[in-house]
Amino acid sequence: MYWLFLIIASFGEIFGVMSINLYIQKKTIGRLTLVVVTFGFGFLFLSMAMRGIPLGTAYAIWTGLGAAGAVLMGIFFFNESASWKRIAFLFCIIAGAVGLKLLE
Repeated sequence: MYWLFLIIASFGEIFGVMSINLYIQKKTIGRLTLVVVTFGFGFLFLSMAMRGIPLGTAYAIWTGLGAAGAVLMGIFFFNESASWKRIAFLFCIIAGAVGLKLLE
């Protein structure tokens, strides 16, 4: 169950970063609220995950999945580059997260 909480927390991180980008594009109270709510959601589930997953592992996977998700959001929704180099390093992040889980 703790790993499910960690995956949900990662979505909070991903959508929080996406919300920041939306807020930068158009500064409204609604978008600012979205930033606070999505990051709050992520932190809540991260704290729940850390009840059963060691701090270093939970944080590394949370930030890694968040970073990978943010890159994908940038590519699919914000017209960022999808060069082979970015994709290769994205796989490195994912491989690191998987490696931490396997060594848990």
